[in-house]
Amino acid sequence: MGRMRPSSLRPPEPRFVPAGEHPLWDEALATVNRDLAATLPGQRPLCLIAYPADAHEDEQVYVALADGNAHGNSLQPSGSAPWALWTVAEAAQDTITGCLWQAWPVCTLHGLGMHLREESGRPVWNCAGGGRPGDPAHVRAAVGELDTLHRPHRPNRKRRKDGRGA
Repeated sequence: MGRMRPSSLRPPEPRFVPAGEHPLWDEALATVNRDLAATLPGQRPLCLIAYPADAHEDEQVYVALADGNAHGNSLQPSGSAPWALWTVAEAAQDTITGCLWQAWPVCTLHGLGMHLREESGRPVWNCAGGGRPGDPAHVRAAVGELDTLHRPHRPNRKRRKDGRGA
């Protein structure tokens, strides 16, 4: 039988954060989970986990997979809903990418992983585009709205005789 390490040397056990403990993060996580359900329907919703405070740090809260696995940085306290949504979306992306080893979210038009960007005061998922002229970077959707489609503006797109796009 192996020797047990003293309890002071064991890493602290995380706890699942109950709903209502961090209302801004709860709301932001619900929004991000809509994107997760729309893009990875087989994946269970993300949750918040917390590692207890120690002598050097306050309690650290992370966005985690349903099984408690997390990757990336802890969430930073915020006083505004847009900032909370940004930090939770960024943490969710880090966890999914780091734990599942896949890009997330992915632009359905280009097959590229997207990144957060701010537009009109709210976080959006931005695609770098196809890299060809006429296939520019574009906002795919606001965070929480990946089940809707926002097509990029294509100024050089040819028009059909009936006035609709090609």
